Amino acid sequence: MPIHDWTDNVIFVDLPSEPQMADELSHITKIVSSRYNCDVIIDFSSVDVVTSLSLTMLLKLQKMLTEHDCRLVLCNVTAPTKGIFAVTGLDKIFEFADDRLIALAARESADGDSGPEHHF
Repeated sequence: MPIHDWTDNVIFVDLPSEPQMADELSHITKIVSSRYNCDVIIDFSSVDVVTSLSLTMLLKLQKMLTEHDCRLVLCNVTAPTKGIFAVTGLDKIFEFADDRLIALAARESADGDSGPEHHF
């Protein structure tokens, strides 16, 4: 399973490519809905295409986390995939980090102050 608890309140996800991506995002959403106290860092290293279904699921996850003062950070997003986020305007909604370590370090030092437009 590509889901890892880093700490009690941080989950790392190694997101698989489509078509498994939607199933994985659904599973993450279920985990988060039962915990409501965790930040989620999603690694896009294996992702080359993002479907509209997966974008919708990411938005749902983002909304759920934001409502509970938690964060969603996307890392290792390739240039073509970032292009999808940019074309749809979602690059202004999600947080991005170059890699997992930067995402984790920014999460630990930000103290919840950086909004969705902050890119690491």
